Amino acid sequence: MSRLQKRMESLRHTRRKGLIPFITAGFPQPDWTVAAMHQLVASGADVIELGVPFSDPMADGPVIQQASEQAISQGVCLQDVLSMVATFRQQDNDTPVILMGYLNPVERFGHAEFVAAAAIAGVDGVLLVDSPVEESAELLKMLREQDMSQIFLVAPTTDEQRLARILEAASGFVYYVSLKGVTGAANLDTGELAEKMAVIRAHSSLPVAVGFGVADADSAQAVAQQADAVVIGSALVKAMAASQTRDELLSAIDAFLSPVRAALDTLT
Repeated sequence: MSRLQKRMESLRHTRRKGLIPFITAGFPQPDWTVAAMHQLVASGADVIELGVPFSDPMADGPVIQQASEQAISQGVCLQDVLSMVATFRQQDNDTPVILMGYLNPVERFGHAEFVAAAAIAGVDGVLLVDSPVEESAELLKMLREQDMSQIFLVAPTTDEQRLARILEAASGFVYYVSLKGVTGAANLDTGELAEKMAVIRAHSSLPVAVGFGVADADSAQAVAQQADAVVIGSALVKAMAASQTRDELLSAIDAFLSPVRAALDTLT
């Protein structure tokens, strides 16, 4: 059983809601990222979603776009992100790390070369926004051979036929996009969310994580009443943006994330 599967099973067994924060690797400073990852764990993260900077992040709103641009301007590339994970693993061999990004950097790296390097670094899964299940057979096979998951997105517009195809290929957890839009949008509809959760759970026993539109402790708590885990990214990245020193960054992460963790812990 992979590190990610163990963590999700543990959450289910303890009836604890999962917290999956997203940060952009290399933002605001490349040499702060590993410390930021450790702070995420200290502040209550169960899984880390680490964004791979990309020049055209089509699913992301302006906050994450700007973070990605800043990281790229400082020379951060996919190899650097893998090195960050490897350094993180020197002190933390338990917390699952998912790389979130886009297919182009993986294509340039080479599928086989990327999967091998990611496995050595200690990556537990990848979420590639523009690599849908219909086009992922080769990469999915390689990841499975290394006991890594490919996390797939399910949208409000996903029909049941395609949902079944996604769930058949998915492992670790299913990522439900709670709204029609980009990351950081604010039009979260918890009623529609409950309906979609019921449909997903009718097709699969995999844990369901919900992201896009989760911005604070209240919205995380509302979402977690339906979901097994919440993903929170844009609001956290925005809270990190003003940090001028590493200590300020770590304080900003804790000030933002600890209340979210506390809110989730009120649910069983």
